[in-house]
Amino acid sequence: MTDNQKLIDPDYDYDRAELRKKLGAVDELPGSAKPNPILTVDSITRRFGGIAAVDVDHLEVQKGSITALIGPNGAGKTTFFNLLTGFDIPDKPQGGAAKPRWEFQGRSLVSTSAYKVARTGMVRTFQLTKALSAMTVMDNMLLGSQQQTGELLSRSAIWPIWRGKEKVIRAQAEELLDRFKLLEKKDDYAGSLSGGQRKLLEMARALMSNPAMIMLDEPMAGVNPALTQSLLGHIQNLRDTGTTVLFVEHDMHMVRFISDWVVVMAEGKLVAEGRPGNVMQNQAVIDAYLGSHHDQDLGDDAVLNEDFDTAIAEEDVELAKAEEAVEAYAESVREKEGDGD
Repeated sequence: MTDNQKLIDPDYDYDRAELRKKLGAVDELPGSAKPNPILTVDSITRRFGGIAAVDVDHLEVQKGSITALIGPNGAGKTTFFNLLTGFDIPDKPQGGAAKPRWEFQGRSLVSTSAYKVARTGMVRTFQLTKALSAMTVMDNMLLGSQQQTGELLSRSAIWPIWRGKEKVIRAQAEELLDRFKLLEKKDDYAGSLSGGQRKLLEMARALMSNPAMIMLDEPMAGVNPALTQSLLGHIQNLRDTGTTVLFVEHDMHMVRFISDWVVVMAEGKLVAEGRPGNVMQNQAVIDAYLGSHHDQDLGDDAVLNEDFDTAIAEEDVELAKAEEAVEAYAESVREKEGDGD
C-alpha cells in the first residue's frame, strides 16, 4: 500500500445491501435526515437577476451512497455544485434569514476557496471537461496529486528530497490510467482524446487526491453507449472502495440503475427525495421534471442490456425519416412560393 492509498474507514458502509437497508428507513421527503451524512447543507441561496437559481433549505448526503441529483435544465444543479465546491459564493441572507452553512465530514466549508475544498477530500468534475489539452495525459494526472514536496520553492531544486515522492505519485497515476483504460494514452496530449476519454481522464485525475467524496456533473453526457457502461462500472467501483458519489444526470434509466438515493431539484428548490424506484413515481417529479415524458416508463432497467448497435441503427433510421419529412415540407413551401410568383 502506498501512502496515497485510502485507509479502510470503519464508519463507511462497504456492504451496499446494509447501506440500502439504512436508507430504506429514511423518510422520503425533501431535506430528510440521513443516518450518517457526509455532507450537510443549510439555507444556501443564489440569485441571478432576481431569479433564484438555488434556494435549498436543507440537504443531507449519506456517506457511502451513490446519490443522484436530477432535475430539468435550469433547475440549479450545476450552480449548486459550484456553491458547495467554492467556485461560486452564495447570496447574503436578507430580512433576518438564516446564514448559509454547509459542512463536509463535520468541517464547515463556508467561505472556503475551491482548492481548499478539494484538500478536505471533496472533489468534483465538470459538465464541460477541464482537461488541459496542451499537456499530456500523464501531466494532467500529476497535477491532481496533493502535497507534492517538489512544489515547494524551498525544496524544488533539491532533487533527492522529492524524487521518491514523485515515483509514488507516478505509480498511482499509472495505476489509475490503467484502471480507466487510458494507460496507452499517457504520453498523448489530452486534447487528442475523444470526449468520452476526456471524461475518464477528468475522473481519474480527481481520484489522484484520494477523495472521500466525488461530485460528478453529468458524467454520461455525450458519451457513447459502450463507454457509458464503462463509466457506470467505474462509479460503482468508486463507491465500493470507499468514495461517496454525488452526481448530476438526466438519463433516468442510468439514475435508477446505479443510484442508492435520488434528490430532485426544480427552480432551485428540492422538490423530492427518495429511493430511485419511488422517486420515478412521485407526482412532484412527474410535474416538475418529466414533462412530456410522463407516460413513459423511466425506470426500465432493460435498456441497460440492449443491443446498442441495433438501437443506434434504429435511431439513424428514425433520424433519416425525420430529415426526409423536413425536406419534403421545405420543398412544398418552395413550390407554393413559386406558384405565388
